[in-house]
Amino acid sequence: MNREEAEALLKKRHIQPTAIRLLVLKALSESKQSLSLLDLDTLLDTVDKSSIFRTLTLFHAHRVVHGIDDGTGSYKYALCDADCTCELDGEHTHFHCTECHRTFCFKNIPTPLVHLPEGFQLTSVNYVVTGVCAQCAQKHHTNS
Repeated sequence: MNREEAEALLKKRHIQPTAIRLLVLKALSESKQSLSLLDLDTLLDTVDKSSIFRTLTLFHAHRVVHGIDDGTGSYKYALCDADCTCELDGEHTHFHCTECHRTFCFKNIPTPLVHLPEGFQLTSVNYVVTGVCAQCAQKHHTNS
């Protein structure tokens, strides 16, 4: 994502594009997996951790990113698709690798439909599959 695309995305989501917001957005767009606050703090070592956290909170509220609780105790963030509304019908599967500890978004795999008892109202779904990612599996296969 280039600077013009990043600025357009933020403006579309009613967010003023600042230097820090553009840095966080660039880091998220270049990542092949979701990132935690600590991951972003490490990548953006010149940016204050609290500024990154405020940016992630703003991005989450304006549906620039979605958050993932992958069960590791560290909340992860990934960019939403351009047409994402973060509604239940847009929920997708996440995969957490137990070897490298990365969490991936599988946007082409929807979450299973959950039928709740009468009176219950579903507001969100957090579907995380755990196992070994393709890269780690390949390493094991090569070393065997």
